[in-house]
Amino acid sequence: MVGAAAATQFVIAILFNQVFSTYAAVLRQEFGWSRGALSGAFSMARLESGMLGPVEGWLLDRFGPRRVMVSGITLLGGGMVTFAFIQSLPMFYVVYFVMAVGGTLGGFLAITVSLVRWFSRHRAKALAMAQIGFSAGGLLVPITVAAIEHFGWRPVSIVSGVLIWLLGIPLAMTMRHRPERYGETPDGVPNTAVPGATSSHHSVHAVALDGSEDFTVREAIRTQGFWFISLGHASALLVVSAVMVHISLHRTENLGYTLTQASGFVAVMTAMQMAGQISGGFLGDRFDKRIIASVCLVGHAIGLVLLAFATGLPMVLAFAVLHGWAWGARGPLMQAIRADYFGTSNFGTIMGFSSLIVTLGNTTGPIVAGVLADRTGNYEAGFTVLAIGALLGSGFFLFARKPQPPQRAPRDEDRAPPVPTPAR
Repeated sequence: MVGAAAATQFVIAILFNQVFSTYAAVLRQEFGWSRGALSGAFSMARLESGMLGPVEGWLLDRFGPRRVMVSGITLLGGGMVTFAFIQSLPMFYVVYFVMAVGGTLGGFLAITVSLVRWFSRHRAKALAMAQIGFSAGGLLVPITVAAIEHFGWRPVSIVSGVLIWLLGIPLAMTMRHRPERYGETPDGVPNTAVPGATSSHHSVHAVALDGSEDFTVREAIRTQGFWFISLGHASALLVVSAVMVHISLHRTENLGYTLTQASGFVAVMTAMQMAGQISGGFLGDRFDKRIIASVCLVGHAIGLVLLAFATGLPMVLAFAVLHGWAWGARGPLMQAIRADYFGTSNFGTIMGFSSLIVTLGNTTGPIVAGVLADRTGNYEAGFTVLAIGALLGSGFFLFARKPQPPQRAPRDEDRAPPVPTPAR
């Protein structure tokens, strides 16, 4: 399942997510659309998919990842094929929204919901290994970029859609719902084992495997941890989303690099992201995830400032190293810490409601960077504002304490039988 998850994210990354900034650059060249208009499409799609988060989470908890992923991948492939025929900005907005919803349903959240239920003690490592597929897709984005420059973006978009269907649907069919349905347990440990009981560093993992301490959606939303984790995650995505949309535009229009050279920097950033995922996965299973996530947000902020004021190759490479590692190390921890805090019984729905808050970062980052770049002619002001937001957001993770398990009255079947009174 981890291998299939990684392969699915690889396909979506190399053909859609990680290559969007290149599509944005060629669309700007062909149609003359502003940076703000292009980033608006990204933000609009993220907003809508974020609003659908609770529904998607409920569908995943109710029907499992397989059906949801197949539906999403079908939508994404169809959107990529249709994307090749756009002729206007409104059509671009509609088609990109379809692709974004398909990519969400067919990838990240569905995969996360599945894996957090199959792993507990090794949850961060499993999520990190799965997300390496996303990074590997970014590492090979120069192949897609070279194809766009050689064949044109429209033919490449059609072929990408077909490949997403041919590769993504069989991979989605390998995903499984809850381990209990297959006679398994998380990590394969006995039902009576509670992971993390041997170390204070592991105390965040201490969630009963039988689900008795899992939070309902209402209980999770009432905790401080839910809001602080969501706000911290949103702060990180201020930077991540802006970079995904604007990095190729910034490097080609402001720094003077070609599309191929710009994609090479993306490859360096993605290589560091993979290194971050490996280290973050192992560190997250041993140490406090809140501290690691907070350090990563500082890395996001410093890296974006370096990119904003870059005057040469060393500063651009320093950004790629810092931002890539921070993104990779932080990524798997965002979901692992939620599962550690709230359990897995209602994880999909809890994550879906959290996405309503996280979407604020996804939508705001590209718009702020794009609008300020249109007004000032460069990304210095926009990237600096977003870096400050990420730096302030690091504090949210520091205050995101694990909540106490909900107190519930024992069920009748859990009550101890009455002690018989001795006969007199």
